[in-house]
Amino acid sequence: MNEAQFNELVDELMFSIEESIDDSGADIDYENSAGMLTITCEGNGTQIILSRQAAVGEIWLAAKSGGFHFKLKEDVWCNTVSGVPLIEMLSQACLAQSGETVSFDF
Repeated sequence: MNEAQFNELVDELMFSIEESIDDSGADIDYENSAGMLTITCEGNGTQIILSRQAAVGEIWLAAKSGGFHFKLKEDVWCNTVSGVPLIEMLSQACLAQSGETVSFDF
């Protein structure tokens, strides 16, 4: 996958995450800027940050629980260490930091 294809996939992923947050009704805000999606849990001000790393073909997730790297494997973004899908880890991070459930659809 070249850089343009990677960026297109990540753009679609970020948009899907934004839509899921909007649809959830959770008190969570987000800002997408310069390839980075910052998710803010309004109740306590904590943040979850997703950033694209095109040079290595990864998405990085930073949350209170730690920092994690994800690579696309068979159409699923998976943690490079544990193999846990991004969709699962992002849902867990949102629940842990905001106390609200967000069902992501990507």
